[in-house]
Amino acid sequence: MSDTQPSLIPSPKPVRLSASATLALPRWGILLLCLLYILPGLIGRDPWKNADAADFGVMWTMAQHGWQDWLWPNISGLPVAGSGPLTFWLGAICIKLFGGILGAPLAARLAPFCFFLIGAYSVWHTTFILGRRNSAQPMRLAFGGQPEANAYGRMLADGALLIYLGCLGLLMHSHETSVEALFVALIAYNLYRCARYLDVPSIKNACLLGLALGALALTNGLVTPFGLFFCFFVGIFFCKPPRQKHIINLVIAFTVSIAIVIIWWLAEQTARPYNSSPFNAWLVWNASQFGIPSFDSIKYFFKNGIWFFWPAWPYALWAIYAWRREWRSAHVLLPLLFTITFFVLAIFNPGKEETVLLSMLPPLAILAAMGLPTMKRGAINAIDWFSVMTLTICALFIWVAWTAANTGWPAGIAKNAAKLAPGFTPEVNMVATLVALCVTIGWFALVYWRLSRQPSILWRAVVLSTGGVILCWVLLATLWMPWINYNKSYAGIATEMAAKVTDRNSCIRTNVSGSQRAVFAYFGNVRFEGFEAEKCDYLLLGDRVPKYNRPASPKTHNGMKLIWEGHRPSDRGERFRLYQSVP
Repeated sequence: MSDTQPSLIPSPKPVRLSASATLALPRWGILLLCLLYILPGLIGRDPWKNADAADFGVMWTMAQHGWQDWLWPNISGLPVAGSGPLTFWLGAICIKLFGGILGAPLAARLAPFCFFLIGAYSVWHTTFILGRRNSAQPMRLAFGGQPEANAYGRMLADGALLIYLGCLGLLMHSHETSVEALFVALIAYNLYRCARYLDVPSIKNACLLGLALGALALTNGLVTPFGLFFCFFVGIFFCKPPRQKHIINLVIAFTVSIAIVIIWWLAEQTARPYNSSPFNAWLVWNASQFGIPSFDSIKYFFKNGIWFFWPAWPYALWAIYAWRREWRSAHVLLPLLFTITFFVLAIFNPGKEETVLLSMLPPLAILAAMGLPTMKRGAINAIDWFSVMTLTICALFIWVAWTAANTGWPAGIAKNAAKLAPGFTPEVNMVATLVALCVTIGWFALVYWRLSRQPSILWRAVVLSTGGVILCWVLLATLWMPWINYNKSYAGIATEMAAKVTDRNSCIRTNVSGSQRAVFAYFGNVRFEGFEAEKCDYLLLGDRVPKYNRPASPKTHNGMKLIWEGHRPSDRGERFRLYQSVP
């Protein structure tokens, strides 16, 4: 069904190309890129500090304890109401099913692996659906030879997926056991459901759209689903003549999404885990996600968005300009509406969180793909040369620094690496080194193919950017993983502290952060103070002190004696102290 509005004089389309420019990437090539992107960084490491460890702590607590922890997310007794429970449920299920085989941290990271696949699948298929519409097709050539609709859609989908994988902001979050990994995947899936509904406006697709919005509400709150619902309503109004069935279907989608939240609320109110409910705190947290725009929020968005959205935003801006006369067509309007909606939500969000930036990545990648067929050869070559030079230099520096850390030459780089991780003993993992070598050789082969063949296929404009990002990430996640894990892991200090806890039946009161609490509980196998008020014989205090001229720790605290003090070797400004009650 065409989604263009009738006009007496059709406006010329900005795309004119032959079928040879729409050759699709081999399916094995796409699968290999996705696996090279997601697998390194998930394997062979501990939960890292901040969100990765904190959200793992909630999942592990759910998997280890009873039904109350499933309804009241907490980190070993510390309540967590700052997000929905869906991410934690899925991670805890993975730990339950595979924790005995893979270990709890790796089993929990099966969840972000699946989230990434959902996001990549959704970005590809959304672009394919929009790209094969009549309004998105290139101009018909006088003597034929223009691409078929499906071939053109596949080419755009390949380009969108490459841009999505190349976005710098997605890289770290997609490898963390965190809410953000599911959040960005559900944004992409909601885009896919919207595109499917535009193609087939049925009750079934409306219900599936409602399920996707409800899942998003149980992941990161109500603000984003409400914004998306309004966005989709506007898209229906502009892309299709408003009809009664569209209004009915939107009501059905809204009802399904709200029903999911109500079911969760009823379960909380009926079961009353730990004689309370997280729902009220969750509503308060939702209210804090929307406020009056400030200069700080606008500054944060543009300051971080420049690198966070690279390389999608230059292509997206060009696509908006190139398709300005066809802005009401679904392939332009839908991703543009999503991008504008998330931009508004980011400006109105008083917190400086990368989560608000993550939501823009899927629509920006799709919109950027629409600009690929309109790019000039000179602009494409300029981007290619920039990618080759920048990313090759980064990869070579990673190799040189790794060589210095293991051999001591160059001495300056080796000294800096040792200074940042005092006490770390470098080691060479032959399997990891072989993988890094193969990927590096593959990168130079890709560069040679691109520069020597000068292919006409349109996804050539982003294959080097994406390939270079994947190269640098694989090198870091193979060659430097032991060093990074040493800097970000609390396993050693948690085990050292736990050895001083002789009475495992007693609990520990603490003031440490949620992520630190999670790793101390998991690696130390100790019990912290929970929902029930109980007398604890131990007190764990954490604070920040000067790296040099560290003040002496008090030997007693509120009648308790100091029995242990320590810090991670890589963070000398951090200090932990364990006190025990005096009999």
